[in-house]
Amino acid sequence: MLQFLSLRGVLLVAGILVYYNRRHLGNALAYYTGSSTIAACLILAGSLLTVALALGDAIVPHLTFIWHCFLRPLGATDQRTRLDKFYKGQADVYDKTRSGLLRGRNTMLRLSVSHLRALRAKDPSQRLIWVDIGGGTGHNIELMDKHFDISQFDAIYLIDLCEPLLEVARKRFARKGWSNITVLCQDATEFSLPEWSTTDPKGSVSFITLSYSLSMIPNFYALLDRIEYVLSPETGLLGVVDFYTSGRQPSLHEKAIGGTSKECGWLSRWFWQIWFDFDHVSLSPQRRDYLEYKFGTVKTYNGRNHFIIPFIVRIPYYIWLGRSRSCDVSHFCHVFEVESGNMIGNCSPASFSVIKDSKMIPLLDIGKSVVEVEVQVPAHSTINITPPLSSFHYHVGNPWRLPYYEQPVHKEFRTFIYSFTWIHCVDINPCQGHLLELKLAALLSLDYDSFFALFGEGRHLRFRELLDARISPFLSSIAYQFWHINDKAFSKAFYMNGYSGLAIRLARVIFALAGVSTDAEKLCNVSTTAEQVKIWKEKLMPVLLNPLVVALLKTPAFCWNALGVPLNQRKMLLNEGSIYEFVRDTLDPIPSTYKFKDGAYFYPLCLTGHYTPTSCPSYLTRAGFDKLRADSAKATDAFRLHTDSIINVLRGLSTSSLTRAVIMDHMDWFAPGSKDVEDEVSELARVLSSGGFVLWRSAAKQPWYQETFRKHGFVVTPISIRKGPETALDMVNM
Repeated sequence: MLQFLSLRGVLLVAGILVYYNRRHLGNALAYYTGSSTIAACLILAGSLLTVALALGDAIVPHLTFIWHCFLRPLGATDQRTRLDKFYKGQADVYDKTRSGLLRGRNTMLRLSVSHLRALRAKDPSQRLIWVDIGGGTGHNIELMDKHFDISQFDAIYLIDLCEPLLEVARKRFARKGWSNITVLCQDATEFSLPEWSTTDPKGSVSFITLSYSLSMIPNFYALLDRIEYVLSPETGLLGVVDFYTSGRQPSLHEKAIGGTSKECGWLSRWFWQIWFDFDHVSLSPQRRDYLEYKFGTVKTYNGRNHFIIPFIVRIPYYIWLGRSRSCDVSHFCHVFEVESGNMIGNCSPASFSVIKDSKMIPLLDIGKSVVEVEVQVPAHSTINITPPLSSFHYHVGNPWRLPYYEQPVHKEFRTFIYSFTWIHCVDINPCQGHLLELKLAALLSLDYDSFFALFGEGRHLRFRELLDARISPFLSSIAYQFWHINDKAFSKAFYMNGYSGLAIRLARVIFALAGVSTDAEKLCNVSTTAEQVKIWKEKLMPVLLNPLVVALLKTPAFCWNALGVPLNQRKMLLNEGSIYEFVRDTLDPIPSTYKFKDGAYFYPLCLTGHYTPTSCPSYLTRAGFDKLRADSAKATDAFRLHTDSIINVLRGLSTSSLTRAVIMDHMDWFAPGSKDVEDEVSELARVLSSGGFVLWRSAAKQPWYQETFRKHGFVVTPISIRKGPETALDMVNM
């Protein structure tokens, strides 16, 4: 083997030397042949032959692929003959040449395994049967063995219409010694399992996959109808990965189901549909549209394959998981409509109540019929043409994240504003909801060390693997898409991302220029407040409160983009003093009051970019983690995450249904006298029960809206008001 490799190396070097010395060799060959053209051809042929011999197996599969896919005429009309002829000469090199082209297969399987485990927990006794439709060479099944032991399946059926590919699969399974796999050469639209001869096929299959095969099956309607019939309604899972094209979605509901970045540009749609049509692969939107109509979407991800030329050639592909629409969604409907007060959009299915024809179509009296015809009319006729529900309703985990339709206002928030402070369950910024949902999902699915690595240290090199294999069943589809797209967020320093990360990075640059970077680190590690005060007064305070930094803090653009302070809030604090006074009064009392090393975690995070086990929020401590996980994490069941304005959420809640409302500095964002504040305070008064109260904090010492609360019957009692640089309100003091 080593001699063979060394021979290849010699041939490759020889080919390169011939090419680079082509001028001298050309002159010599031209002298002997009498023709410079013949000499040039001999050199080119010799170089190419030498390099081809050197590379060997690396080139031959791809040349075979190019010949059969682009050059060799098929000359067949029926599907089976065309497939056999197309793949016969390339079956042995199929897997080698498709690894880069057919993206997402591994992700689809890894996602499927994590969701299968969650679904099977409902009924562990049910037989685990997997049908891989269009599985060809059996690559998917071998890949699955890395994530889920193949021997744990009661039966696996590989179905394909191409015999040359199935022969590769049979040899593969024989080498592996797997005895629970049956290879069937069948038309996918009529597939039939041997066991159905003695059992009812309806709802008998646990898991079905379509890996780059849905786009190759002409009668996809019949196929998806058949899958829907045999898939288990409660514990069944369908996984699909394939190429696609899609235009603008006709409704917000369909857009929400299809997921982020589903829409393809007109040029992309036109080009890829024509390109793949040459190989009888259909990328028409109808296939995916019918898939998303026939089944309930659990997860979806829309990607672009930069297979050949990155940023130029971008083939659209999607990963999709779904369930039968007949599964029990009553709990999620109750959470959505009753517990969370949502009755607009994403409504419950009409099948929950009988809809009579007379309610849908007004009666039309056209007189007595000339011909007497006896017609059997059922007592209760039902018309059910409802679209599928949102992915929230088919979710396999906790019903935390309530569905929402993306609105223009959401585009103003494309990242985290405060990724290191408490995130409320009501936030119009979708990214904040994605982050809170990730924390809840990680809490239920990870051990403490991995959990702290993510949200304490802000770094985990295996985040993408954890996301697919363990966290994903607990995430909503939209949150999974977000974290799949942003899977690099935890590769280095999570808390350096977003707008808050910009402020932290800028502070680090300022400290570096002033030569106090080590002092900033030291401030977070000293053991006494006296040492903290000394470092703050002598080293850091002169840097942070110098005129240049204060001038930067004065700018409205920096206040909003880096600190998340809107214009109205900025005006409130300026009405009571200067920016310099606000920063001084905020920072000056902290080092003398709280120890950064043991508890006052907010500012060490700003200075270092991460938490420590002794200086972090309670949920990141071992005790806090264990408490939240206790009793099967029952404490997390109460979370409901709304991506909406507070006023819209309040309007959906019933009277006297809340005992506490924590709105933080939310009302600082409104202009004085705003009717929106009037409406919101009125709703708060309505939904709060007797004895309930509202907590807020403000950048102002006397916020204007406290009079609005008094007007609606609230007794306003300040817990604490900042009076100067001597005393801190709390560990944050803002």
